[in-house]
Amino acid sequence: MDWQGQKVTEQLMQIVLMVFAMGAFLTGYIMGSFQLMMLIYAGGVVLTTLITIPNWPFFNRHSLKWLDPSVIQKHPKPVAGFISKKKLPKK
Repeated sequence: MDWQGQKVTEQLMQIVLMVFAMGAFLTGYIMGSFQLMMLIYAGGVVLTTLITIPNWPFFNRHSLKWLDPSVIQKHPKPVAGFISKKKLPKK
């Protein structure tokens, strides 16, 4: 899953869970049934899981372009922690 697909997945998960939470609360309140409320919300969690966890093709629309290994070998990674010490001019 690419970066933008992860963002879409996160937003989709939040929206679907909130819709089911509000719908479950209202239905449970109107019907006076805590059990019905929990069943509706659990159904929403299962549906959200089926939508967001698998790596569906529409989450991979913006694939990343990886560098060729030969290009990486030509340009070595900079050494971390190396700082050049220049003398500062005195005032």
